[in-house]
Formats: sequence, structure tokens, C-alpha cells
Amino acid sequence: MTKLLILIVVVLGILAVAQLARVYELTSKLRGKREEEIFDADNRMNATLMWLFPIAYFGFFLWLVMAYGDKMLPVAASTQGVDTDALMNFNWWILIITFIVTNILLFYFAGKYVFSKDRRAYWQPHNNKLELAWTIAPAAVLAVIIIFGLNTWQNITAPALPDAMSMELYAKQFDWTARYPGNDGMLGATDYRVISGENPLGIVTEATINKRLEEISLEKADTEKELGGLIADSRREELEHRLGYLDRIAARIVNLRMVMAQDIKTKGAASAYLHGADDVVTKDFMLPKGRETNILIRSRDIIHSAYIPHLRIQMNAVPGMTTSMKVTPTITTDSMRTIAEVMQQVDEINAIRAGKGQSPYVFDYLLLCNKICGAAHYNMQMTLTVTTASEFDAWLAEANKKPFEPASTNAEQPAAADGGIAAMPVNGNDSSTN
Repeated sequence: MTKLLILIVVVLGILAVAQLARVYELTSKLRGKREEEIFDADNRMNATLMWLFPIAYFGFFLWLVMAYGDKMLPVAASTQGVDTDALMNFNWWILIITFIVTNILLFYFAGKYVFSKDRRAYWQPHNNKLELAWTIAPAAVLAVIIIFGLNTWQNITAPALPDAMSMELYAKQFDWTARYPGNDGMLGATDYRVISGENPLGIVTEATINKRLEEISLEKADTEKELGGLIADSRREELEHRLGYLDRIAARIVNLRMVMAQDIKTKGAASAYLHGADDVVTKDFMLPKGRETNILIRSRDIIHSAYIPHLRIQMNAVPGMTTSMKVTPTITTDSMRTIAEVMQQVDEINAIRAGKGQSPYVFDYLLLCNKICGAAHYNMQMTLTVTTASEFDAWLAEANKKPFEPASTNAEQPAAADGGIAAMPVNGNDSSTN
């Protein structure tokens, strides 16, 4: 109700100002005053206001800085975040200095050189030196900013170190899933063709290929059974279309099996197709402090964006491809909770939540989606826990006890005479792997 009253007052205020302006115009016409006619008193008043306005203008700017300065994000919690903050702060200083200097000059000259009938303005249509100066100066500043930015971007996006840990974030409306390598230390291959209820990330193993083909076979049998009955023509057309689709998907999965066999034959133990069974699929997002991690990012449906504001990292999740970003966390979750600036924000949030009868808030790193991806976009988030390296290793060792495929279903493939896996019937290839 209060917001509605404020809105009504604002609207009425605007209408009142408009009506006063209209009354002023009408009275000016009655007095015979032309619109383009300006009196010296009006000029002097405007010039005086040009001297007074910057005081309020810069005062309001300083008030904003002081009032909302503590609402900014706390110290960057990753090495990449430190580089990003340095770049942003460099740009902010340039913007603030330029903002202050240009506005001081603007108001100073507007107030000083008030119109006077006894003074003529100097008109200079062209000056090569001035034009050269105001072209070179901004170009030099922009060159510094661009070089600084490109250097920072290169440091952030350069390939991760060879010994960096790899893990995956998988996005779908409106959910995140994490995947970590198993005891073999390597993430397995993935492919959208084997995605199912039991395999939401599409991890490729012989068992998931067989399972997906079995599911398709059962669905085909049910569809053909329904086609054999008495059904409407529209339903029959729909089922026939579905059968064609299932045949195409089955053929593509068989092709995937061939790609898998060829890749294993060529790369041997280095093939990603041999490392998916022991992967850890979890809703827990954990990162070790001080250890570089290469985060692979995929999306099932539409474009999302993996954004961790306190680590200052972000990367789009694009359907049909795997993007990546590297990060080296520098502050654990427990340490961040003890930082005074964070605790002050938590206290302020808890004061608000207490007034609304809500439960207390505890600081956590958050993985957010930074692309508007649908109605529940605001709620597409995941808690990140940054721990010490030893705590992370202990957590991962415990998580490895629950691999994607238990040992009972993770049977080795029969070896072919040439060292690859047993040959299987295929026709063509089409694969999407990490």
C-alpha cells in the first residue's frame, strides 16, 4: 500500500510540474514575451545555479559511495579474482577521475562564461593541433586499458596446468550437477545420445550404451503394440513418427559404440571412454584451496552461465559443446565466514530476516546462473564449499565409494586380438565427448 501511495504522489507531482510549466507559457504569451527572448536576470540566475549545482551533485556522489560502499562484494577469493579486481579497479579510477574533471570543467565554464552582450564568443572552425590532442589522448588511454584487459584475459583463460584437477558442472533448467573423476583421476566421455533418467549427464560406458538401446527397444515394442490396435489416424501418425525417431536414435547410439571402440583401440588406457564408470556424480560442489581446478561446463537444454561472484569467475554453458574455465581458490568457506566485512553483511541480512520471521542466514559461496534461462532462473543456484586440500581429498575419497557404476556393473570389455575391445556392428560415426 505504501508503494502505491508513493507512486500516486510521484505521478501527481509530475502532473503538477507540467501544469505549472503550461501556466508559465500562457502568462508569457499574455505579457507579449517571446519564447526565444532571454533576460539578463535569467542568465545570471542560471550561471549562479551552475556554481551551486556541482556542490549538491558531487555531494550526492560521495553519499552514494559511503552509503553503499560496504554492499560491494568482499575480497576476491581466487587468484583469477585478484586479477579481475585489479583490472576493474584500474578502470574505475580512470572513470572517476575523468568524471570529476569533466564535470568540474563543465560547470565552471558554464558559470563563468555567462552570456553578455558586451562579449563575443571566439569562433574557431578548425585546429589541427587541438584535434590531434583530443584524438591521441583518449586513444592512448584506451590502448592501455585494452592491453591491460587482454593481458588479464589471457592469464585467466590460458589452459590449466597439466597437473590441475578437472571436474564438470552440468546445467539444465533449473539445476546444477557436479561430476568429479574417480580413482583413475580422469573424467569419462559423455554423449547426449545416452542421456536417460539413470544417466542424466550422458556418461558413456558399455553398460549405459546397452541400457539405452534396451530402453529404446522396449519403447519400440510398446509403440508397435499400440499401433496394432484400433486408434485414431492422428494418433497413428504420431506413433509412426515416434518409431522413425527411435530407429534414428538407435542407429546413432550404435555409431557411438563404434566411435568408442575405435577410440579405445587408438588411445588404449588414455581413452576417455574407459574412465566414466568410476566418475562421481553429485549435488555437492567442492573445490580445494590453493589447487588449480579446470572446470568443464555443459548444458542439456539452453544457454546458461556458470557464475561464482566471490571467485569472480564466469563462463557460458552452451548446448552441444563443452566450455571451460580455470580457478584457484584462495580462501576457504570457513575463513570467509570469519572476515569482518562478510560478517557485517550477514548480520544486516539476519536483522532483516529476523524482522520477517525467517531463519538465520549463513554465508556460503554460491554458483549462480547468470543467463535469464526461464521462470525459475532466479533459483538456479548451487552452494560451493571451498576446503583445505586435505579435507577435499578426504571428501573425494569418500565420494569415490559411490561411483557412477558400481563394480558389479562395471565389467571390463572383452579384449580383441589387436588389443581393442571386441568389434561391434556399426555404420558411420557421430560423437560428442569431453
